[in-house]
Amino acid sequence: MSDDLNYGEIYAPIYQEYTTVQGKVAEVDQTVGFLERYCSGGSALELGIGDGRVAVPLSGRGVKVEGIDNSCSMLELLAKRTDLIKAWQGDIAHFRTEQRYSMVYCVYFTFTLLFTREEQIACLRSAAAAIDDEGILVIELDVPSLDPRIRGQKTTTVRLVDHENTILNVAVHDPLNQNLISTLLWFSGTSVRRLPQRTRYVYHQELDTMAECVGLELAERWGDWARGAFTEGSNRHISVYRRSSRSPGIFRGKA
Repeated sequence: MSDDLNYGEIYAPIYQEYTTVQGKVAEVDQTVGFLERYCSGGSALELGIGDGRVAVPLSGRGVKVEGIDNSCSMLELLAKRTDLIKAWQGDIAHFRTEQRYSMVYCVYFTFTLLFTREEQIACLRSAAAAIDDEGILVIELDVPSLDPRIRGQKTTTVRLVDHENTILNVAVHDPLNQNLISTLLWFSGTSVRRLPQRTRYVYHQELDTMAECVGLELAERWGDWARGAFTEGSNRHISVYRRSSRSPGIFRGKA
């Protein structure tokens, strides 16, 4: 990622606690079950592998998992959990690998940490080059909810409130570039954590178009990891792409 804000280095010390509070740890079994059906007994590459929240249990189901992350601290957390997963430091927008995988996947909101459309297309191109002939790409993304007509819109969103935690997201919206520059304020007990984020949100139709640019086409889209329907009320989607039958051989170009 070209952005000098390294999400992994900022979040690594609190990542397990944060993903637990956000409900991401609780849904791991559903996530892994969804992914396993596409590559059972095969191989997978995770873009933004982090501490192995998904990769480790997926590996435990017999999938040979490898991963990329730009954060040394995140990779250190992964190494503490297992020595069975090969992972390396790198930019998920621009990577090359001689290995071809049954599946490449990118979960949570990792894809949106690529701060420009060009970086996001480059990531899709790199992923397309890394899947084998029958391979798939799986991407999890939130559905944007901001009004694109309002430039410079400042928003404060309540992300979580429970008996121990309150998480607020304060953001400035740039609709021209689909960027959000935000700060998470996490109140827990007597402590307050300030966590900066920079993201580029993507509408699902735009993701489909970008995928088509690199020779992929939408195969399936779901509203959650339990394979619920994707509807106008969905707040996220899990999109599955395959190599386009109309573009054979496009994947071996430069990544």
